[in-house]
Amino acid sequence: MFELLTTMVERLGIIVTIAFILTRFKFFRDMTYQEQLKRSQQYTAILFFGFFGIIGTYTGLSLSTESLHFHRWASNLAADEAIANSRVIGVVIAGLLGGYKVGIGAGLIAGIHRFTLGGFTAIACGLASIIAGILAGYFHKRNHHIKLKSAFFMGALAETIQMLIILLLSRPFEQAWTLVEIIGFPMIIANGLGCALFLLVIRNVVQEEEKVVAVQAQKIFRIADQTLAHLRDGINPKSAHAVCRILHNEIKASAVSMTNLTDILAHVGLGDDHHRAESPIQTQITLDAIHKGKMIVANQESIQCRVKGCPLGAAIIEPLKVRDKTIGTLKFYFRSEKAITNVDVELISGLSRIISNQLEIVEAERSYQLAKEAEIMALQAQISPHFLFNTLNTIVSLIRIDQTKARKLLVSLSHFLRQNLTVTTHNMGTLEQEIKHTKAYLSIEEARFIDRLEVIYDIDETVLLKSLPPLTLQPIVENAIKHGFKDKENNCIIKISIKRQEEHIQIKVEDNGQGMSEERVQQIGTALVQSEKGTGLALYNVNRRLIMTFGEEAALAIKSEAQIGTEVSFLIPYKKEVI
Repeated sequence: MFELLTTMVERLGIIVTIAFILTRFKFFRDMTYQEQLKRSQQYTAILFFGFFGIIGTYTGLSLSTESLHFHRWASNLAADEAIANSRVIGVVIAGLLGGYKVGIGAGLIAGIHRFTLGGFTAIACGLASIIAGILAGYFHKRNHHIKLKSAFFMGALAETIQMLIILLLSRPFEQAWTLVEIIGFPMIIANGLGCALFLLVIRNVVQEEEKVVAVQAQKIFRIADQTLAHLRDGINPKSAHAVCRILHNEIKASAVSMTNLTDILAHVGLGDDHHRAESPIQTQITLDAIHKGKMIVANQESIQCRVKGCPLGAAIIEPLKVRDKTIGTLKFYFRSEKAITNVDVELISGLSRIISNQLEIVEAERSYQLAKEAEIMALQAQISPHFLFNTLNTIVSLIRIDQTKARKLLVSLSHFLRQNLTVTTHNMGTLEQEIKHTKAYLSIEEARFIDRLEVIYDIDETVLLKSLPPLTLQPIVENAIKHGFKDKENNCIIKISIKRQEEHIQIKVEDNGQGMSEERVQQIGTALVQSEKGTGLALYNVNRRLIMTFGEEAALAIKSEAQIGTEVSFLIPYKKEVI
């Protein structure tokens, strides 16, 4: 008994070899990763595992129940002979990995073959093979990710059932009992171990491949992180050179090159003496990749470099695309075609997609920035007519009673409009320009209020060169005069303060006007409000531009109390300069 067990365990080396070979086949990888196989994949698996079961039969030892001796066999069995074999391993693995259909199919092939060999256990062993496939398929449905102990249990269970079927169906019973007594325990243990060993080999190979994939993924993410900063301005000779240098360090290629549609933008590595940056594309194969928009793997003959003795004997040329339109190529050169592996091809394909995605994101950011700038310009254009309407009304009124003052106001207005038009052509201005602009406005408004308006300035001169969106301060001051002092006859006071507060600059406009209700304070600056007093357009536009430029922390903060006054303030960063 123990001699047979030792012999069968030794022959499990065949199982290990077959398990390793299996991992090289695509259909087997599909069985490992997919819950449901296609019909063609199922047929392939049935044939393979059925053949595996047949191999398990032929590698067994025949036992004569008369002489009780084991020996190799090469033809049909005698009437008193049976086979101690590992046939059940192929059938069980088929069911565990492929499901009951694959298990039954492999069991039928292995079982029918065993039946044709004869012997007094032919029917019992053939039937047991089919039942083993059914049982293993049942466990596949319940547990797709099979554990080693489950595989051992299934192999041992399938062999135990086979021993029981032999006792039930094989005759004479005395021979069946003798056979089971001798081969039962060794076959149960050996085939259980065989199933677990088979699964262990497969699992280790698959895990190693998963580790390789994980390492490649980490490398791709690392490269993506390093290249992103250089691609923020798109592809140009400077950014392309930086990206190619990163890729050359990470991917062990002989050289890395990047092109646009017409020129070589950068070339790092061998051959840089004649594959020069900022020169026209030299090889037809690169132009073909651009035209076709597909990866091309080229050998030395198809590269057709113009310089004899070029050390670059093979290349992988991958198009770079933005919105499915080819904008250039990424090229990896090798010394020979043999140096290119499937891993290299997959890695380079993934890298080109990531770089293409980065370029597409950069273009999207540019489009967003242009739209943002266009919106800011549109908001600025809305403010100018608002102020002009009020100013012209004031001048019209003064023409009737004081032509001299009206002329002075027209001169002031011309200066104001000139400055107003200048700042609306820029996205950013300085605090100093904002103060000058606001003072020009107030000189016009003071004429209207005739000694009723007092302006107090509290300004930190050290922060006046800091940037902010133009036409930000003047609309707030205009809003205070227009709404805060609407019904106030005298003692109209506006205080404008600009102070640094650690990492921010606070700009504040205070008035002692009629104030607002808490409900209206919550609405002003965040939405247009329809009322008899106005829509809040000026503060709404200012708030929008501040948030779009500096973020939510720059939003207007409004405090107001009825009959006491209103305070409008906002923060801009002190260190951060927006260009």
